[in-house]
Amino acid sequence: QSATIGQCCFEPGSLKSTYGTGAFVLLNTGNKIIYSKNRLLTTIAYRIKGKTTYAMEGSIFIAGAGVQWLRDKLRFFNKASETEKIVKSLENNRGVYLVPAFTGLGAPYWDANARGVLSGLTRDTGPKEIIRATIESVAYQTYDLFEAMKHDGLRPKIVKVDGGMVMNNWFSQFLSDIVNVKGLRPKVQETTALGAAFMAGLQIGVYKSLKDISKNWHLDKKFSPKMNVSFKNKLLKGWSKAIKKTLIN
Repeated sequence: QSATIGQCCFEPGSLKSTYGTGAFVLLNTGNKIIYSKNRLLTTIAYRIKGKTTYAMEGSIFIAGAGVQWLRDKLRFFNKASETEKIVKSLENNRGVYLVPAFTGLGAPYWDANARGVLSGLTRDTGPKEIIRATIESVAYQTYDLFEAMKHDGLRPKIVKVDGGMVMNNWFSQFLSDIVNVKGLRPKVQETTALGAAFMAGLQIGVYKSLKDISKNWHLDKKFSPKMNVSFKNKLLKGWSKAIKKTLIN
């Protein structure tokens, strides 16, 4: 919720997605309470002077935590920032998929008993492919949330992204390609802390309104979808197969 404010998602239909340890997509639904028919959560975005603004939320349990796992448990690299160069060095994921259900799967599956699945391995598979599959999995999980929103009649045109993972330009572009929505990355990445500061400022009169707060949002980089549609569909088909393997465990 705080990141939603930090990203100045004050208009109904505006959406942000935060990629920290987990990932959280929040879509502002204004004064409407929308109950999802596709296993998303209905939540309060914020309440100001007794007026409540609602949101629809999708929760991904493992985002940046997957990168931490690669670094700390598998020791594939020393710093998370190295991953961008590694994934760029590969033309594609070579059919390797990781479903990071390390603590079960969140929205829209809600399967606490699911466990991680690494599939499509061959003798050519090495650390680089597994790194790329892990990072790609975050975009695929976001796609699943966007599809759930779409079936609830909500179609965001722009996603404001933040959190440590979006500093990886390759990931931010891949995300935009997979969800087929323009991605906007702000200059200030720590949007959760920023949102708390904005609300405190509003309360004590530093800011006069939400419109006043919005003037402080500045774009760092824009990402537009450019992936070939049939290639994207092929990737998503592979992800769908990997998810099915995870859910039958």
